Amino acid sequence: MTDEPIVLNETFHQPTRLRIMTLLTAEPGTDRLAYTFMQQTLRLTGGNMTTHLRKLEEAGYVAMTKEFQEAKPRTWVEATPEGRRAFAEYVADLEACLAMTRRAARGRGE
Repeated sequence: MTDEPIVLNETFHQPTRLRIMTLLTAEPGTDRLAYTFMQQTLRLTGGNMTTHLRKLEEAGYVAMTKEFQEAKPRTWVEATPEGRRAFAEYVADLEACLAMTRRAARGRGE
């Protein structure tokens, strides 16, 4: 274990983006999710959802594609391979933070 401070990825550390990435990466083999499904599941407004997806897209962590199904537009969202890798690192960093906190608490006799 290193004494270096853990620096969390601030793109993921924002609560809404954390929830988005958790939803996108929760099930192995899930390639993509419908924008409307995500919006309803996360209970976000369209503007809020779009703003956070745009931030993740600009970072290269998600990709959005639009297509038509039965003459209706549909937007799909997926975590990119870079997004999956970076999010896995973020989760590992969070777990390391929790482990450090637990060790410190045991050291204080809590």
